[in-house]
Amino acid sequence: MALARAPLRGLTQISRRFYSGAPSPAAKLNLPIDYKSTPILHHTPSSLSEISEFPAAATSKRLNFFQAINSALRTALSTSDKVLLFGEDVAFGGVFRCSMDLQSEFGSDRVFNTPLTEQGIAGFAIGAAAEGMKPVAEIQFADYVFPAFDQIVNEAAKFRYREGGTGINAGGLVIRMPCGAVGHGALYHSQSPESLFAHIPGLRVVIPRSPSQAKGLLLSSIFDHNDPVIFMEPKILYRAAVEHVPNEYYTIPLSKAEVIKPGKDITIISYGQPLYLCSAAISAIEKTMKGVNVELIDLRTIYPWDRQAVLESVRKTGRAIVVHESMINYGVGAEVASTIQEGAFLRLEAPVKRVAGWSTHTGLSYEQFILPDVARIYDAIKQTLEY
Repeated sequence: MALARAPLRGLTQISRRFYSGAPSPAAKLNLPIDYKSTPILHHTPSSLSEISEFPAAATSKRLNFFQAINSALRTALSTSDKVLLFGEDVAFGGVFRCSMDLQSEFGSDRVFNTPLTEQGIAGFAIGAAAEGMKPVAEIQFADYVFPAFDQIVNEAAKFRYREGGTGINAGGLVIRMPCGAVGHGALYHSQSPESLFAHIPGLRVVIPRSPSQAKGLLLSSIFDHNDPVIFMEPKILYRAAVEHVPNEYYTIPLSKAEVIKPGKDITIISYGQPLYLCSAAISAIEKTMKGVNVELIDLRTIYPWDRQAVLESVRKTGRAIVVHESMINYGVGAEVASTIQEGAFLRLEAPVKRVAGWSTHTGLSYEQFILPDVARIYDAIKQTLEY
């Protein structure tokens, strides 16, 4: 009996989950993100003037994420009669209220509901773009986009390539979709499928981190590119992230990463909601390991992404971590890590780490254990610095 119990005791001991430790025994890393104080958001109008991508002397208003999307859509509809907005329940404001009041302002010819057919929504949008319109199609949740995958991959993405030198394209086509987990979305309301679209040439894939970024990136997606854009909105941020957003028309260039926080010792590359987790982990590690300074980069555009900005940073710091919510297997982090290995190998002081969602479906009861958290990012930073 003693021999039979021994393996069980061993399994009990190794099955517990250990972290390398919080900044102090009394501290906790996985606290709710304080969006009212995070340095990632513009809490005062004065900080807007420090960003060259925003209009000079801009007036601003405090908006949350869904209000910023609404502001961008209203601006786009006002700017050009070619802009159309449609999707399931869009006329009523949508599930998350992103299109609220837009039909009453711009009419049912330009803002309207569609039948419940994602393939039909995407197909209609492609045809409208081919005729010179600028359709903004909403897929109610990213989890529902897969019936439209054929239209997006085989038609939208190939359109400009297939047309050759004719100059005809499907630019102005933007397919918006809420993505990511909220804590209770389970199997069909939690997915982040950006890596699937990032595999496809001819598409641009964008994931903004904040209200001001969302407005500028969405307007750029609609007006500035000849390629269709997959515009993914982290739905947990719709009401959580609030900041000052310029009232004026402005665009933020796609495929250009942003250094949110400069640093010298290690580079963290992320996008969307996990940037807030990264920021919290950085704050904790810099308090614990005196003198350490971490650089944080927001990719913003997942494909085609800003390789040069990432490589320049890693060549400077010598260490890199990639963080994203979507599954780790064949994910964005793998592409970024491979590029760093190819382009900055001789500057690396440690292996590139990935902190991402585990390779499993999102169960309702265990969502918090599947996704990256502050403690996992903190661990990755500490281990990489001490390698």
